[in-house]
Amino acid sequence: MSRCRKQRCGREHKPCRAACKRHDPVPPDIGKRQTRRQPLRKLIGLFAACLALSAGAAMADEVGKVGVDWVGNDIMIDAIKDPKVDGVTCHVAYFDRSIIDRLHKGNWFEDPSDSSISCRQTGPITIGDIDMGEGGEEVFKQGLSLIWKKQVVNRIYDKKNETLIYLSHSRQVQNGSAKMSVTTVPLYGQNVVWTKGKPQ
Repeated sequence: MSRCRKQRCGREHKPCRAACKRHDPVPPDIGKRQTRRQPLRKLIGLFAACLALSAGAAMADEVGKVGVDWVGNDIMIDAIKDPKVDGVTCHVAYFDRSIIDRLHKGNWFEDPSDSSISCRQTGPITIGDIDMGEGGEEVFKQGLSLIWKKQVVNRIYDKKNETLIYLSHSRQVQNGSAKMSVTTVPLYGQNVVWTKGKPQ
């Protein structure tokens, strides 16, 4: 038989079981504490999932970061995959304010509305169930302020010219910005697969 896990106890397990309990007592409330922690862990997991979803339908990968001044302001470049159009990648550039700039100029929790976007074919194109309306649908969004201001990328399909249009702009509750950037991915002459059939 194996020896007791407590070095100071030299007896076998069966005879010293009671002694081992005295050596290594289990707190009586440990089960209650674990039970209380479970709802908290679930809430943390739910909150993390909500944060991930708040970033939009697509997730952005940071591929570039260019400093523009000595206080730490940067131009960020993210790569975004269209979640419903395989084979298309968009690169979005936007301004990220530093802590020093926020402290100096105020308006701590807000970034500028300026952005630039360029989308290209980066593989075989397969188009899923996309929105055919004039407003298109959101491909990506991220916060530019603490609550209300968002940077949004919309995809619009120009059926007449067989072209995907990607529009980067900011969205606010009021005083919307006129700053925008647009790019297109022509589909004419391309070997495009439509999972729901090509719109007529």
